[in-house]
Amino acid sequence: MSDTGTGRPGLPERPSLDGLEDKWAPRWQEEGTYTFDRRKGRSDVFAIDTPPPTVSGALHLGHVFSFTHTDTVARYQRMRGKAVFYPMGWDDNGLPTERRVQKVYGVRCDPSMPYEPGWQPPARPPASPVAISRRNFVELCGRLTGEDEKAYEAIWRRLGLSVDWGLTYTTIGDHARAVSQREFLANLARGEAYSSEAPTLWDVGFRTAVAQAELEDRDRPGAFHTLRFHGPAGPIDVDTTRPELLPACVALVHHPGDPRFAGVTSARSPLFGVEVPVLAHPLAEPEKGTGIAMVCTFGDLTDVTWWRDLGLGTRVVLGRDGRFLPESPAGVPMAAYRPLAGLTGEAARREIVELLRASGELVGEVRPVTHPVKFYERGDAPLEIVTSRQWFIRNGGRDAELRERLLARGRELHWVPEHMRHRYERWVAGLTGDWLISRQRFFGVPFPIWYRLDDAGEPDHDQLLIPDDSALPVDPTSDCPPGFDESMRDRPGGFTADPDVMDTWATSSLTPEINGVVPMDLRPQGQEIIRTWLFASVLRAELSHGVLPWHTAVLSGWVVDPRHKKMSSSVGNVLTPDQPLARFGADAVRYWAASGRPGVDTTYDEGQLKVGRRLATKLLNASRFALGLGAVDALRQPVTEPLDRAMLGRLAGVVTTATEAFDRFEHTDALQAAEAFFWTFCDDYIELVKDRAYATGPAGDSARAALATGLSVQLRLFAPFLPYVTEEIWSWWRYGSVHRSPWPTRYELTRIAPESEPALLDLAGDALRQVRRAKSDRKLSMRAEVPLAEALGPGPLLDQLQLIGGDVRAAGRIAQLDLLRDRTPELVIACAF
Repeated sequence: MSDTGTGRPGLPERPSLDGLEDKWAPRWQEEGTYTFDRRKGRSDVFAIDTPPPTVSGALHLGHVFSFTHTDTVARYQRMRGKAVFYPMGWDDNGLPTERRVQKVYGVRCDPSMPYEPGWQPPARPPASPVAISRRNFVELCGRLTGEDEKAYEAIWRRLGLSVDWGLTYTTIGDHARAVSQREFLANLARGEAYSSEAPTLWDVGFRTAVAQAELEDRDRPGAFHTLRFHGPAGPIDVDTTRPELLPACVALVHHPGDPRFAGVTSARSPLFGVEVPVLAHPLAEPEKGTGIAMVCTFGDLTDVTWWRDLGLGTRVVLGRDGRFLPESPAGVPMAAYRPLAGLTGEAARREIVELLRASGELVGEVRPVTHPVKFYERGDAPLEIVTSRQWFIRNGGRDAELRERLLARGRELHWVPEHMRHRYERWVAGLTGDWLISRQRFFGVPFPIWYRLDDAGEPDHDQLLIPDDSALPVDPTSDCPPGFDESMRDRPGGFTADPDVMDTWATSSLTPEINGVVPMDLRPQGQEIIRTWLFASVLRAELSHGVLPWHTAVLSGWVVDPRHKKMSSSVGNVLTPDQPLARFGADAVRYWAASGRPGVDTTYDEGQLKVGRRLATKLLNASRFALGLGAVDALRQPVTEPLDRAMLGRLAGVVTTATEAFDRFEHTDALQAAEAFFWTFCDDYIELVKDRAYATGPAGDSARAALATGLSVQLRLFAPFLPYVTEEIWSWWRYGSVHRSPWPTRYELTRIAPESEPALLDLAGDALRQVRRAKSDRKLSMRAEVPLAEALGPGPLLDQLQLIGGDVRAAGRIAQLDLLRDRTPELVIACAF
């Protein structure tokens, strides 16, 4: 900082954007600029349910994009006088974290191994993963996520997120685990949570069950095989894409109205000779294939439906590792099954096709087909269906009354944009079962449940042992239930721990409860997790509190590459924010992000970042110029000149537009209104009043007062978007932080310029542009004198021009300006040189 000789000590000689992040981010933290005021009552608080990003590597530009949107709202609400409750969470438990730990350290979890205190991973990941105990594995997960969280926080601080870093939480932390376990036990006590042994979708790679919300269909090549069953009256040909599940066949089904199978009650399977019933079911499609289908336990979700509706038995052949079990299921000859034992599904398919071909029971040629196959969204192999005991929460999939309540909550919620509500409604209406919340993994919130063991050492799943509330959080694999000690663990007559952990969404869905504010004001989130995070949060709040978890949900669009492909790690087109932040600065990155509307996909465009940096640079330079004129000293002087009042009157309209836009959660409209006016302010108004602003007397005071007022309002309008440059400029002439200053109001401008005519600013700008164009056409300097200019136009327009004629003459360097009434409907300036 230096005294520039302009009478304004503190103005920099050469203002620059460089270094502003390093200057202001630490100062905001030291001064508690964004610290939440806990003394405020709920009506004075604006609470944001900040998405806890998954800690599994690095943040990408999609995070920066959506979190910037939220931060503009937080800053706006703070300037409107709200105490902004704006925490940051880290979603650090779950499969992504485990997969990253396995890769980084070269380990795998083996729960049967003993804990080794102080164990350290190899310096370099070995060729084959090292098996370690569950506790050692969980410690590694905590270690790696802790490192990632520090890197994430550094990015967020540099971006200028105005969160209160004293409110940070993790989904694996003690408080979050206690809340998650407490809410689960409340669900259990009310009958909303239950465990059941049932067919469940299973990822053989991760060795865990998967919920309906985590499924995605991927087109995969397959083939139809026609298998010949043997009925009492002759062969029955059956089409299938999974011939390897033939030993798991428990029935054949056809449509009730299909006459081809009338009277057929049973058939024998090829190769295995197992007799299975032939039954009717309305889901069977007469036109599909041969019109009759195998029911196998289990090939797909339709098999599960048929199995349940028809009360069929089970023949399980696939294990949790995706390989065929070593022993044949009941009723299936082991001699025929033996060639399949231990094979993967693919290998078993090849083997059984060869056996069918050799026996003559494969009819015709195999017919290739491409069909949708269900995958876990993070998995690499098709899902299988295995029978296992899992925990569920009722979600309306089988409860029409609850489904209607959840649909009603969706209609009650304020959606931005509104059309996103339809995605929620389609999801709720399409639910087919309850929410499976258990995972057969390790780094997560454990179920706070133990089971009594009978005299044979088998768990009694009807005799649950539950901890006292004061003991939460608990880890049942290391803690003991009330009335038991460690010597009774896993012994007949003693107890055993529930081995599973909760799905990460089962904890993340409780972020309002974890933060202690229900309902909150705003849920910002991605559109792709409406069916998971948003729906699950609505469900939990409805079950526990009978309210929405927040009043408004703002859904962000995706960041797409130049080919309009969504940026994702699986596609390989993800960009991290480090380089853009280093090259262009945080304000420029925020400008690009804020230019994207809620729910609308936005291209990463370095051209937009350059525009943002140019805007921030212009804001620096224009502010320094205006303040260098002594605008601050004239701040309380009356604004008397028509053009000055016109500028402030037009700015009052911008304030109204920006305020209404933020109230609608349409931050982009607020930015566009402020930016459009700013360029008019720089290119037209400052040029028009420059000469007058240098002068002494009332007219000069009016210009300087208008400049100071206009600058103050515009800095506050830009503050939610460009926090660093606006804070820097504010510090040149005002006390405190711009981010703690009040949001501008229309009144503060109209009371200074009560009888303004905003159209005068447009008229003056139009006249100045015509003069500039005339000089440019003659290849003259903009500083060249114009001996005579004639203004032609209708009388009322010329009367207005006369009010601002002095400023137009000065800016255009016009010696004489003649006003000539004409039938021309618009103003025309003719210059004589």
